[in-house]
Amino acid sequence: MGEPQVENLSQRELRNESGRVLRAVGEGHSFVLTNRGIAVGRIVPLDAPAPTLPIARPAKRIGGWAALKPQQSEGDRPMGQILDELREDRV
Repeated sequence: MGEPQVENLSQRELRNESGRVLRAVGEGHSFVLTNRGIAVGRIVPLDAPAPTLPIARPAKRIGGWAALKPQQSEGDRPMGQILDELREDRV
């Protein structure tokens, strides 16, 4: 089908010409919605391919969450004992 046609469409045009816009979208046209000249959204056909994002750099698993290791504390107690202590506050 080729590159879809993209046209700027103001909020006022969308409101006043919604029938024309919907027919055009059904025919494969895409629109960039603008509000006071600022692009705020897109109207695209349902079967339009999702835009691809360029990969600026590959992901690395160094540092951050990947570097965290479980640490054992000296005061490890059984879970039952911890729960009993927490429940004592309610009584």
